[in-house]
Amino acid sequence: MRLRPFLAAAAIAIALPATAALSPGQKAPDFTTRGALDGNIVKLHLADELRKGPVVLYFFPAAYTGGCNQEAHDFSEAMPQFKAAGATVIGMSTDTVERLVKFSKEKCAGKFTVASAGPRVVKAYDVALDRMIPDVETKQLRAVTNRTSYVIARDGKITFVHSNLSAADHVRLTLDAVRALK
Repeated sequence: MRLRPFLAAAAIAIALPATAALSPGQKAPDFTTRGALDGNIVKLHLADELRKGPVVLYFFPAAYTGGCNQEAHDFSEAMPQFKAAGATVIGMSTDTVERLVKFSKEKCAGKFTVASAGPRVVKAYDVALDRMIPDVETKQLRAVTNRTSYVIARDGKITFVHSNLSAADHVRLTLDAVRALK
């Protein structure tokens, strides 16, 4: 009977959303990578995007999965509000750029950039998910990221973090955080 409290605690720990190591007030790690916007490959440098205003940098586990498709759709639908608030939205995953080319057009409706997060970016933002998933193209297991959204102010400091595998609140919470910057 002594195992029950331990098992209950373990079950709760597994059910709790993961938290990102980067906290509000920390400097967002800069990076340069390739991504896709409306089906076209683009180069992406965080520092360049921050010169335009705040950035919503959201990490998602894998393109063409249920929650990630919905989240991309929700961000694309909210782009007029993000633009009105002066923010740039960037989605990132460990997917290949080639896979993101299609995803950017089909699921993001060409409204924002999705980029490939290499191991250094994943580590720098502490978004590695302790799971492997089968890659639909290669059938090999591959690493994925947690679903974590960061709002980064123009000065490069993180102002908001939301880390939860449920896609439900990421758009609403990041939009509220961007609006609070004004």
